[in-house]
Amino acid sequence: MTLFLSLTSCIEIIDDLSISGDGSGTFKYHINLSSSKIKINSILALDSLDGKKVPSIAEIQSRADKIVKQLKEQNGITNVVFDANYTDFIFKVTCDFNNLNQLQSAIVNVIKSESKEKEMPELNHTWVSFSQNTLKRSVPQITIKKAQSINKNDSDLLKQGSYTSITRFEKEIERIENENANLSKNKKAVMIRTDPYSLTQNPHLLDNMIYLVKTTN
Repeated sequence: MTLFLSLTSCIEIIDDLSISGDGSGTFKYHINLSSSKIKINSILALDSLDGKKVPSIAEIQSRADKIVKQLKEQNGITNVVFDANYTDFIFKVTCDFNNLNQLQSAIVNVIKSESKEKEMPELNHTWVSFSQNTLKRSVPQITIKKAQSINKNDSDLLKQGSYTSITRFEKEIERIENENANLSKNKKAVMIRTDPYSLTQNPHLLDNMIYLVKTTN
């Protein structure tokens, strides 16, 4: 997947987080590179790019399957589903989690197991927390680092893409801090949308504090 992110010029990303009252929930991550499939296929036809071997579709699929297997083995993570379309390059992963700490730990463990880098301080970043009817969200620093590594020519074209962050709850939302966020009609979901290029320039565009309506006994 990292290869695709580094090769594409137009990308659609959706992260969708649903949280229950007990802190458990479901996380969905969707990457759509269909607008760049011609470019991706042309690069995949090469033996190498910038001195690095270009993997085949079979090799990419094998690595993706390995990552999904590792995710399934993480504590507190269940119902992992990976849907991959290697023709249009659309990928969706969904999993349930017992709590947000276990979700973050699972993602960190998988990234570390797949990375060749020994030091990755960006993985120490807490990108989501939920306590006392308040949820704090931001974009994982590892995502920002990968996006910022894209070359300038493709960075300019990233303006054509989109990054959408959605957070859903069982309870109603009282207020939100990000002025660019949209509250659903039933007041149980928040959506923020930007483009990948803007996010590389300002990683805090999707930061948000969401306050739920407190239940009175």
